[in-house]
Amino acid sequence: EVQLVESGGGSVQAGGSLRLSCAASEYTHYMNCMGWFRQAPGNEREGVAAIYRNGGISYYADSVKGRFAISQDNAKNTLYLQMNSLKPEDTAMYYCAAARGSWCAEGALLHRPDATAYWGQGTQVTVSS
Repeated sequence: EVQLVESGGGSVQAGGSLRLSCAASEYTHYMNCMGWFRQAPGNEREGVAAIYRNGGISYYADSVKGRFAISQDNAKNTLYLQMNSLKPEDTAMYYCAAARGSWCAEGALLHRPDATAYWGQGTQVTVSS
């Protein structure tokens, strides 16, 4: 069974940066669209960024555009999320997600967490003011 393991979360002050990583145990065709979601207590899971495994076209939630960057190293089956200019409202548990490639079209995955085939266990990001 595919495992996604996130790392890199932590506590930072507003304006700081963190880089999240998500290592996949293997590749399957259910992983041609990779993404990051986040969930704060009492809130629904929110799509943050998504990227096509082949080609690297990426999509972002409006709330993180210009501050976050999603990237990948396919040779290592690893997904990244560089988070800059962090704000207290970015505080959440961040989850790595994998889905079929079609879910990356126009960033659809960001609005459809139910389309995800695999989830990681999450890594906590806390931003203090």
